[in-house]
Amino acid sequence: MLSRAANNLYWMSRHIERAENTARLLDVTYRMSLLPYRIQESDQSWAEPWALPLVINGLASAYYERYPGPITADNVLRFMVLDPGNPSSLYSCIQAARENARTERGAITSEMYEDINASWLEMRSQDYGRLQGGGVSTFFDWVKLRSHQFRGITFGTMLRDEGYSFIRLGTFVERADNTARLLDVKYHTLLPSAADVGGAVDYYQWSALLRSLSAFDAYRKVYRDLITPAKVTELLVLRDDVPRSLHACMNDIYEILKMLCDDSSIEAERLAGELHAQLHYGRTEKIIEVGLHEYLMGFLAKLSLLTAEINRDFLVPEYTQQQVSS
Repeated sequence: MLSRAANNLYWMSRHIERAENTARLLDVTYRMSLLPYRIQESDQSWAEPWALPLVINGLASAYYERYPGPITADNVLRFMVLDPGNPSSLYSCIQAARENARTERGAITSEMYEDINASWLEMRSQDYGRLQGGGVSTFFDWVKLRSHQFRGITFGTMLRDEGYSFIRLGTFVERADNTARLLDVKYHTLLPSAADVGGAVDYYQWSALLRSLSAFDAYRKVYRDLITPAKVTELLVLRDDVPRSLHACMNDIYEILKMLCDDSSIEAERLAGELHAQLHYGRTEKIIEVGLHEYLMGFLAKLSLLTAEINRDFLVPEYTQQQVSS
């Protein structure tokens, strides 16, 4: 497969996954902001729930350039949903995914293109009045549904060729990156000192984290217990039967790269295998001992090396540099 075609399919799926992840995060943030429960300590940035989507996505500086002053729900929603100048907004992600799909219409099925084009046309017609009038959560459910629908159409209609593999690769790389960032920010802000690790934490905040990754029901089935940081870590990092866990993502990434790589691209397979082994043989106690923040930062650093190797071996370097950084 040509590098440019692989690049477009890989980034198409990353943008779709990023749109879904952002919608999940904003929806949970919106629901949490409606609760009367607040932490008012001024030295903890997470006291304002609407700061979290900006911090997790590394967009705080860009936001303040556009909206100086206190963080407000309206401004964050405008910035993260409808702002075409924000490359990680839902608007920008769906637009970019549609452009990638349009460029590779010959490599995807007609059903896939029609679905993603319909999503873009509907997204393009949105404005803040319609967003508020129809209900913020209703809109986020629409974004998640369109993402699920596109993956279902892809699974049900596309030939299992290299193009299909690059679409799956982009999905799982983006998902692993999002899970690690979300878990790190939530854990780091909920447990700001080492002395608090393993202590009691607020139920609603941890349940919000699990819900944002569609893992709340899985937690209840597996543990049937109070939500604790150690068990959340085990569920979202080490268990491979939770679809958005780091282990589950690396299972798929490693298997895909084993199929795609040859002697000239063996380093990508080696890096993926190293990360996979780290998760496959990892233990929760060791992660907590090292520190979850340090562990996740190490994971993200290795994932960044892996994505750089994927770009170098399979994609178009000049083009990928223009994409939204992970």
